[in-house]
Amino acid sequence: MASVNLIIVLIVGSAVGALTGMAIGGAVPALYLAMIAGLLATIVAGIVRNTILTRIGMEPDSSGMPKLIMIYTAVAIDRRIPVRVIIYSAIASLAGSAAAVQIANVAELSSSVLIGTLAGLLAGTLMAMLMMVYDMNPRASGEVPIN
Repeated sequence: MASVNLIIVLIVGSAVGALTGMAIGGAVPALYLAMIAGLLATIVAGIVRNTILTRIGMEPDSSGMPKLIMIYTAVAIDRRIPVRVIIYSAIASLAGSAAAVQIANVAELSSSVLIGTLAGLLAGTLMAMLMMVYDMNPRASGEVPIN
């Protein structure tokens, strides 16, 4: 399940960052562009991830191997990441955004699409790490440890 989270968040974050870079590239300085791209990438990636994993998910069968199921019932397993994790990720995206600008400066690249993509990718990486930490805590995710 963690690999699905990573793929969704990184792809959506990079795409949103690139689109943000194309949309507002010349209108704002690079740091502001990166901050906006990282923040938007985090919020959109969290929403897309929650939407996808709430509707379609992997469930283990009796042998422990995951199988794909479609969840259309009212009694679905809650796979949503809480809003507070998305808010923490949005705050952490500021660090990813600043890092994206620094990487672009060191590489002597000034493309707004590249800066936006890097900001989205790094913000998505930080969000994925926060989601993995949240999933590791059994009390926060509602799971009861089996002894």
